[in-house]
Amino acid sequence: MGIANRLSTSLGLARSLVVYYGQPWRRSALRKFYASFVKPGDLIFDIGAHVGSRSRTMIDLGARVVAVEPQPAFADFIESRFAGSLAGFERVAVGRSAGEIDLLISSRHPTVTSISSRFVETVKQSKGFSQVVWDRKVTVPMVTLDHLISKHGIPAFCKIDVEGAEAEILYGLSRPIGMIAFEYIPAMPSVASNAIDRLMGLGGYRFNRVVGEQHRFVWDRWKTADELLVELSQMPPEAPSGDVYARIEIQ
Repeated sequence: MGIANRLSTSLGLARSLVVYYGQPWRRSALRKFYASFVKPGDLIFDIGAHVGSRSRTMIDLGARVVAVEPQPAFADFIESRFAGSLAGFERVAVGRSAGEIDLLISSRHPTVTSISSRFVETVKQSKGFSQVVWDRKVTVPMVTLDHLISKHGIPAFCKIDVEGAEAEILYGLSRPIGMIAFEYIPAMPSVASNAIDRLMGLGGYRFNRVVGEQHRFVWDRWKTADELLVELSQMPPEAPSGDVYARIEIQ
């Protein structure tokens, strides 16, 4: 990596640390939100751990967290700062099948690192990503969610934030997990719809969602897949992204 790339990477990491650790009111809201369903002793998978802010919150709640992060700068940070705190750390990508895959990295905006070239090509056209350049590519190992379960156990909650590859990860899962959260991006509605379809093939899930970093559910009741799909389909591409939460009710 050249000097310019190293500088961009350092600045990108610093920006992420400010965003995810430098706003204590947001961290307090996140802790309150997670405390409503994360219990002491729960096994949690944090897939796309980034700088570990979600992992840190769940560890503080007494959960046993397995963090998964292939992006080199983030992975180095987690390994150095979370030593001894995690139940496990996996420096791998997660996908439909095991093997290797190219990780597309934006040095200045590392949170939008992705294994999905389709994600990169699609969001490049949107206003919110107009300043983002994916300037590096590294090849990383890839495993399946089934593999992680065989190694670490079945999690009570699995959070997935991988910039457009959420559905691919769920196609590497062959059994239901009690609660799963995955990012939705209105500019790429097929990712969320494919993820929802996959989950409904695994069990009787009901759904809720969170907008951006608001850390509260949009709805007072959990909705069906069809209800969620209708709402997501009506969002304009420029609408803010967020997270879909899926809770198993019928296996």
